[in-house]
Amino acid sequence: MTDLRKEDLLSLEEYSTKREELRANIIDIKKDRIIQIGENVSLLFENQYTIKYQIQEMLRIEKIFEPNAIEEELSAYNPLIPDGRNLKATMLIEFTDEDTRKQKLKEMHLVEDKVWMQIGENNRIFAIADEDIERSNEEKTSAVHFLRFEFSNNTIEDFKNGKFLYAGIDHPKYNIKTKEISQKITQSLSEDFN
Repeated sequence: MTDLRKEDLLSLEEYSTKREELRANIIDIKKDRIIQIGENVSLLFENQYTIKYQIQEMLRIEKIFEPNAIEEELSAYNPLIPDGRNLKATMLIEFTDEDTRKQKLKEMHLVEDKVWMQIGENNRIFAIADEDIERSNEEKTSAVHFLRFEFSNNTIEDFKNGKFLYAGIDHPKYNIKTKEISQKITQSLSEDFN
């Protein structure tokens, strides 16, 4: 994957006319790039397409058209695109009831450091969390985190060969391992290593 450039983006007018079609396309892409860990945590694995859509939406919402401001958005979002040796994910912690959410975010303090993936028989690979800014404080975790999983050459080969994939969290208040992840999702994620 390569960083996005201003030339890769549509103008606000072009994006407006194609928005519904692009939105439908990105929903289709995302459905094969999400891993649910238990009932309350999901990992959405980003790629160049998901990030491009995110940037286009931000430009549209904020009505950004000045070149310097567009470059700022690109600088903010490009680090979320995998570089061919890793996977990058947005982690969402969701509880519908507000009081429950506040309590669980306290209980799950530093959960972002306990998220892992495993492909084949290799050891678990723990995520590197929130490299841009610290999202947890002394008392609670945030509901959104940005994760990076770094893989060895052998692990990347296992991905490309379709070995079984698991994900999980080793936290005292949220200790869950997924069932084997579908081959469709594993295949979609393996494309990030090209």
